[in-house]
Amino acid sequence: MTTYFSETRNDSKNYRTLIDALRSTSKRLSQEGVEYQWGHMGQCNAGHLIQTITGMSSFELVESIDFNMDEWSEHATDYCSKSGCKVDDIFHEVEKLGMTHHDIIRLENLSDRKVLENLEGGYRPLQKNHKDDVICYMESYADLLESK
Repeated sequence: MTTYFSETRNDSKNYRTLIDALRSTSKRLSQEGVEYQWGHMGQCNAGHLIQTITGMSSFELVESIDFNMDEWSEHATDYCSKSGCKVDDIFHEVEKLGMTHHDIIRLENLSDRKVLENLEGGYRPLQKNHKDDVICYMESYADLLESK
């Protein structure tokens, strides 16, 4: 498994909006009845965060990209800011907050070493398809950004 390290494009180092989005998403995910499916583009790790950032529902998110249900990691790998694809508009919104397409891949796989090392209690691997692990990862990511 390839492990990437955080590299954000937010030159201002003001991550407040991203921090708030991460915390809001983790709080929503911790509520009973919230649908989480790692294999569903609108209900996976990145899908939930992107819902928070864009204000779209899971359905609206998937509909906005013409039901192209590739995984976010696949979209991120293919991402080009000038291609004109609808998914690129979403990546542009995410980049404005300081996340790169590589950060989206790491979020999907819960694989950013710095975020994992920042977990309460220290480093431990997390499983990408476990909602509680996603919540821990997002909280750790927010804590890491706050410390910058």
